Amino acid sequence: MPQLDATDRRILEVLQRHGRITNAELAERIHLSPSACHRRVQRLEAEGYIAGYVALLDARRLGRPTTVFVEITLAGQADDTLDAFERAVARIPDVLECHLMAGTADYLLKVVAEDTEDFARIHRQHLARLPGVAKMQSSFALRRVVQTTAMPV
Repeated sequence: MPQLDATDRRILEVLQRHGRITNAELAERIHLSPSACHRRVQRLEAEGYIAGYVALLDARRLGRPTTVFVEITLAGQADDTLDAFERAVARIPDVLECHLMAGTADYLLKVVAEDTEDFARIHRQHLARLPGVAKMQSSFALRRVVQTTAMPV
Protein backbone atom coordinates (compact mmCIF):
# COMPACT_ATOMS: atom_id res chain seq x y z
CA MET A 1 0.00 0.00 0.00
CA PRO A 2 1.17 3.52 -0.64
CA GLN A 3 2.49 5.46 2.31
CA LEU A 4 0.37 8.13 3.90
CA ASP A 5 1.72 11.65 3.66
CA ALA A 6 1.20 14.39 6.25
CA THR A 7 -1.95 15.68 4.50
CA ASP A 8 -3.50 12.21 4.42
CA ARG A 9 -2.75 11.85 8.12
CA ARG A 10 -4.38 15.21 8.93
CA ILE A 11 -7.48 14.17 6.95
CA LEU A 12 -7.70 10.91 8.90
CA GLU A 13 -7.19 12.66 12.25
CA VAL A 14 -9.99 15.15 11.56
CA LEU A 15 -12.42 12.57 10.15
CA GLN A 16 -11.94 10.27 13.15
CA ARG A 17 -13.12 12.99 15.50
CA HIS A 18 -15.56 14.82 13.22
CA GLY A 19 -17.03 12.23 10.86
CA ARG A 20 -19.93 14.46 9.81
CA ILE A 21 -17.75 17.39 8.78
CA THR A 22 -18.48 18.69 5.31
CA ASN A 23 -15.84 18.40 2.62
CA ALA A 24 -15.57 22.21 2.51
CA GLU A 25 -14.93 22.38 6.28
CA LEU A 26 -12.42 19.53 6.08
CA ALA A 27 -10.60 21.19 3.20
CA GLU A 28 -10.38 24.44 5.14
CA ARG A 29 -9.01 22.71 8.25
CA ILE A 30 -6.26 20.92 6.36
CA HIS A 31 -5.52 23.80 3.95
CA LEU A 32 -6.48 22.12 0.68
CA SER A 33 -8.92 23.03 -2.05
CA PRO A 34 -12.27 21.26 -1.70
CA SER A 35 -11.73 19.27 -4.91
CA ALA A 36 -8.24 18.08 -3.89
CA CYS A 37 -9.55 17.20 -0.43
CA HIS A 38 -12.46 15.23 -1.91
CA ARG A 39 -10.11 13.28 -4.19
CA ARG A 40 -7.87 12.40 -1.24
CA VAL A 41 -10.79 11.23 0.90
CA GLN A 42 -12.08 9.10 -1.99
CA ARG A 43 -8.61 7.57 -2.39
CA LEU A 44 -8.32 6.88 1.35
CA GLU A 45 -11.71 5.16 1.21
CA ALA A 46 -10.82 3.15 -1.91
CA GLU A 47 -7.50 2.03 -0.40
CA GLY A 48 -9.24 0.90 2.78
CA TYR A 49 -7.74 3.40 5.21
CA ILE A 50 -11.28 4.59 5.90
CA ALA A 51 -13.30 1.45 6.58
CA GLY A 52 -16.65 3.20 7.04
CA TYR A 53 -18.60 5.89 8.83
CA VAL A 54 -20.74 5.29 11.93
CA ALA A 55 -22.66 7.08 14.64
CA LEU A 56 -21.25 6.32 18.10
CA LEU A 57 -24.09 5.68 20.50
CA ASP A 58 -24.15 6.36 24.24
CA ALA A 59 -24.62 3.01 25.99
CA ARG A 60 -25.78 4.68 29.20
CA ARG A 61 -28.52 6.64 27.39
CA LEU A 62 -29.59 3.41 25.68
CA GLY A 63 -29.93 1.64 29.02
CA ARG A 64 -26.78 -0.50 28.62
CA PRO A 65 -24.34 1.08 31.09
CA THR A 66 -22.77 -2.19 32.30
CA THR A 67 -19.67 -3.41 30.48
CA VAL A 68 -18.44 -6.93 31.13
CA PHE A 69 -15.24 -8.47 29.79
CA VAL A 70 -15.51 -12.23 29.42
CA GLU A 71 -12.44 -14.45 29.04
CA ILE A 72 -13.22 -17.74 27.35
CA THR A 73 -11.04 -20.82 27.12
CA LEU A 74 -12.08 -23.50 24.66
CA ALA A 75 -11.80 -27.23 25.17
CA GLY A 76 -9.70 -27.56 22.01
CA GLN A 77 -7.96 -25.58 19.30
CA ALA A 78 -9.10 -27.43 16.18
CA ASP A 79 -10.19 -25.20 13.32
CA ASP A 80 -13.75 -26.52 13.40
CA THR A 81 -14.00 -25.74 17.14
CA LEU A 82 -12.75 -22.18 16.62
CA ASP A 83 -15.01 -21.67 13.60
CA ALA A 84 -18.11 -22.95 15.40
CA PHE A 85 -17.40 -20.72 18.41
CA GLU A 86 -16.79 -17.64 16.24
CA ARG A 87 -19.96 -18.18 14.20
CA ALA A 88 -22.04 -18.57 17.37
CA VAL A 89 -20.58 -15.59 19.23
CA ALA A 90 -21.10 -13.35 16.18
CA ARG A 91 -24.87 -13.92 16.53
CA ILE A 92 -25.07 -12.54 20.10
CA PRO A 93 -26.26 -8.92 19.86
CA ASP A 94 -24.91 -8.00 23.31
CA VAL A 95 -21.32 -8.84 22.30
CA LEU A 96 -19.67 -5.68 20.99
CA GLU A 97 -16.24 -7.21 20.43
CA CYS A 98 -14.69 -10.66 20.30
CA HIS A 99 -10.93 -11.10 20.05
CA LEU A 100 -8.91 -14.28 19.51
CA MET A 101 -6.18 -14.01 22.11
CA ALA A 102 -2.68 -15.24 22.84
CA GLY A 103 -2.23 -15.96 26.54
CA THR A 104 -4.31 -17.67 29.18
CA ALA A 105 -7.70 -17.23 27.49
CA ASP A 106 -8.54 -18.11 23.90
CA TYR A 107 -11.08 -15.31 23.42
CA LEU A 108 -11.90 -12.01 25.07
CA LEU A 109 -15.43 -10.65 24.68
CA LYS A 110 -16.73 -7.18 25.43
CA VAL A 111 -20.38 -7.43 26.43
CA VAL A 112 -22.87 -4.67 27.27
CA ALA A 113 -25.81 -5.17 29.61
CA GLU A 114 -28.42 -3.20 31.53
CA ASP A 115 -27.14 -4.45 34.89
CA THR A 116 -25.93 -7.62 36.61
CA GLU A 117 -29.33 -9.29 36.24
CA ASP A 118 -29.34 -8.59 32.51
CA PHE A 119 -25.82 -9.99 32.24
CA ALA A 120 -27.03 -13.12 34.03
CA ARG A 121 -29.70 -13.45 31.33
CA ILE A 122 -27.12 -12.96 28.56
CA HIS A 123 -24.89 -15.54 30.22
CA ARG A 124 -27.69 -18.06 30.63
CA GLN A 125 -29.29 -17.61 27.19
CA HIS A 126 -26.19 -17.09 25.07
CA LEU A 127 -22.74 -17.39 26.61
CA ALA A 128 -23.34 -20.68 28.44
CA ARG A 129 -24.53 -22.21 25.16
CA LEU A 130 -21.47 -21.30 23.09
CA PRO A 131 -19.88 -24.41 21.55
CA GLY A 132 -16.55 -25.76 22.77
CA VAL A 133 -16.27 -23.66 25.93
CA ALA A 134 -14.24 -25.25 28.73
CA LYS A 135 -13.90 -22.21 31.02
CA MET A 136 -15.38 -18.74 31.27
CA GLN A 137 -14.43 -15.84 33.54
CA SER A 138 -16.33 -12.54 33.66
CA SER A 139 -15.01 -9.21 34.92
CA PHE A 140 -17.30 -6.21 35.41
CA ALA A 141 -15.91 -2.81 34.51
CA LEU A 142 -16.38 -0.39 37.40
CA ARG A 143 -15.65 2.79 35.47
CA ARG A 144 -14.44 3.69 31.99
CA VAL A 145 -11.19 5.61 32.27
CA VAL A 146 -10.33 6.08 28.59
CA GLN A 147 -12.33 5.35 25.47
CA THR A 148 -11.60 6.39 21.93
CA THR A 149 -12.13 5.08 18.47
CA ALA A 150 -9.38 7.32 17.07
CA MET A 151 -6.38 5.40 15.77
CA PRO A 152 -2.98 7.08 16.06
CA VAL A 153 -1.99 8.23 12.58
